[in-house]
Amino acid sequence: MLGSGGARGYAHIGAIEELQSRGHEIVAVAGASMGALVGGAYAAGRLQELTETALRLSRTDVLMMARPSLNAPGLIKLDRVMSLLERIIGNVRIEDLAIPYTAVATDLLAHREIWFHTGPLLVAIRASIAMPSVFKPVMLHGRLLVDGGLVNPLPMETSLRLDTDLTVAVSLFGRERGREFGGAIEVSSEESGETTPTALNRLQERISEVLPTRSRPASVLNHFDPLPNDLDLVDMITMSLDVMQERIQASRVAVNPPDIHIEVPASTATIFDFNDAARIIELGRELAAAQFDEAGL
Repeated sequence: MLGSGGARGYAHIGAIEELQSRGHEIVAVAGASMGALVGGAYAAGRLQELTETALRLSRTDVLMMARPSLNAPGLIKLDRVMSLLERIIGNVRIEDLAIPYTAVATDLLAHREIWFHTGPLLVAIRASIAMPSVFKPVMLHGRLLVDGGLVNPLPMETSLRLDTDLTVAVSLFGRERGREFGGAIEVSSEESGETTPTALNRLQERISEVLPTRSRPASVLNHFDPLPNDLDLVDMITMSLDVMQERIQASRVAVNPPDIHIEVPASTATIFDFNDAARIIELGRELAAAQFDEAGL
């Protein structure tokens, strides 16, 4: 089971390669978003071609493929990405793949997840990778489809009907050692006296020194720290999706835990670090090896 998480999904390649190097047979694959893409390439027998292409990608290549989509329900078009995938994977159908394959997408109109078991592979992949607000969604059979990770970041349920010795899951929202994602904490909304003054604070202080004014209650705007200078809209969207998917994944894995769970830290890369394939693939291989060794595989 291969989870969603953008460029961190290159780690799926390393995990698959490590499993195969130990002589184990993969009898089925399921994935959401980047997991659906890597899993589809594997099921189609084209994982090596996908890996070679990924290793050649530069940041300029990534930027050239990320065409802006103005006045559309997504910031970035995926036509160039899909053209590249068509050259790599080809026009194959899911039912003709060597092993059972499932891609998960989300139907925004019906508020439910969609499982693709038949039909053109690239159509299923395109629907599954349509990250909301970032990539344009697609319409298929009257359904408005977006990224499968929105409702099922690590599709464990697809393995329940399969006759397998064990299930291996690779998730992309792992926790760094020593850092815990837990329940709610309590904080105060009261302004802290130790906060670094903002430019607006300093301006108000200088004006008050020159012009006597009647005392006014402090503006609510003065209670907040300045936002990071490099924070943009895409960062906000992807960070929000990461938080949401991590929490959904945790609850769903608790209900249907895999036999082996490989967790790639969310801090490994941003979802757009597609030019960093070599490092992420190797990390996936190392994390997989550690889990396989622990399980005695």
